[in-house]
Amino acid sequence: MEKLSDIFIIGGGINGCGIACDAAGRGLNVTLCEQGDLAQGTSSSSSKLIHGGLRYLEYYEFGLVRKALEERETLLRIAPHIVHPMRFLLPHHKGLRPAWLIRLGLFLYDHLGGRKLLSGTKTVDLRNSRYGEALRDKYRMAFEYSDCIVDDARMVILNAMAARDRGAQIYSRCKVLSAHRENKFWAIEVQDMMTGVKRVLRAKILINAAGPWVSGIVENVIQPENQKTETNNGKSKAEVRLVKGSHIVVPRIYNHNKAYTFQGSDGRVVFTIPYQENFTLIGTTDVDYEGDLNRVKISTEEITYLCDLVSEYFERPLTPKDVVWQYAGVRPLFDDGTGMAQAATRDYILNLEGGLNGQPAILNVIGGKVTTYRVQAEDVLEKIKHLVPEMKDKWTSAQTLPGGDMAGGSVEAETARMHFKYPALDKKYMERLVRSYGSLADKVLNQIQKMENLGLCFGGDLYEAEVIYLMKNEWAVTAEDILWRRSKLGLRLSDVEIAALDLWMRNYGKTGNSQNKVYNLQGVQ
Repeated sequence: MEKLSDIFIIGGGINGCGIACDAAGRGLNVTLCEQGDLAQGTSSSSSKLIHGGLRYLEYYEFGLVRKALEERETLLRIAPHIVHPMRFLLPHHKGLRPAWLIRLGLFLYDHLGGRKLLSGTKTVDLRNSRYGEALRDKYRMAFEYSDCIVDDARMVILNAMAARDRGAQIYSRCKVLSAHRENKFWAIEVQDMMTGVKRVLRAKILINAAGPWVSGIVENVIQPENQKTETNNGKSKAEVRLVKGSHIVVPRIYNHNKAYTFQGSDGRVVFTIPYQENFTLIGTTDVDYEGDLNRVKISTEEITYLCDLVSEYFERPLTPKDVVWQYAGVRPLFDDGTGMAQAATRDYILNLEGGLNGQPAILNVIGGKVTTYRVQAEDVLEKIKHLVPEMKDKWTSAQTLPGGDMAGGSVEAETARMHFKYPALDKKYMERLVRSYGSLADKVLNQIQKMENLGLCFGGDLYEAEVIYLMKNEWAVTAEDILWRRSKLGLRLSDVEIAALDLWMRNYGKTGNSQNKVYNLQGVQ
């Protein structure tokens, strides 16, 4: 018989993996199942920001902004290899929000969250600054403020790794088929999507952190006769509003390292963010979504909208032909009845049902954002603490995520250490490894001292040694897993190179070694 879990988590995005990490560190027996790859859905489709949400102040979301600003500094400390400070320039002109209102908002933004690590707001004269060179002449002044950027998918992976290191069972490509109550426990039928094998797992508490699929889990997976349960808060289902956010990536627009925050005439905010050294990330949109959650795509209208909005600011207009990559994700927001999608709350709701008279409980996680995932996980465990009183105290704010314990606490210091240890390896390559893996870059290299010993190069600076590490340690199965979630090296590889990598990984997955085969990167049958 399968071992009984204290909690069983459905969903391998930032919410599910964050909860698994926290719970495992408190001594609970944790199982997590994700139907696809970890971070395959919404959690790899964000704006890549750790931010307080300046625009949420307009909707009086002061509690959410304060919580997010506090978490911004916490995540800087616990994941310094993948969370980095970024300065944002907010150009101002007549016809938009008045300057006094923006100054007030930025004053609150600077002081609500107890800022310590990041610089405060200042005013920039764009007429006498390099930061105004790419903009149209009519933009003469900007407000400059701080936020952070993050590798969102890697944040998910690091939490999954931290959970696994503390004893959690993390299953990717494992779909939950059904769940029903058997006496005091949940019986959960799961299927391995790679082999087709089915089995039943048992748990005391079920946590539905399936993101945009959260309602579908309630309606289709939890057996109907078990939905009629005693509830702790009067709610019986996940009240979710699905909102699609889309982004585009274009060749680098300007030659400096600051981002821009642009205000559209429709009241929306769009960011342009330096991305992967040679590119600019632009987004996001807010569109209500009702389609297939497995086929979420940016629309032609959204691409045109983003190009047109930023073209109002930049001297050189953008067109859809400039786009080299695009992605879209669906945010599972709490349905608060707001008319406009961009006005819907980004805060989270935790809906606990059952747990009374020995009945096994289910907790539905609705909403949330990558910035507040850690404190959300703490709130989840506080919500169920009376059901598992043996759990230990909260801990995640003081412990670095895997790879975060770098020399000197910075990417620069760790890169210097690694370059000293591996003097024959390319310094730029080493910096990328440190920005992805932090102190775990040592494990990726596995004592390899020369570039030629890293194995087959699949394109860019992706070598066999790194691919093997990702397959063995980070649940990577396909080329897509590596090129678009464990990294963004897909921006640098051709279609032929991607196909060759996929072929190599399929063979390695079957045999456990490359068998010294040479894969033709000039053409794949």
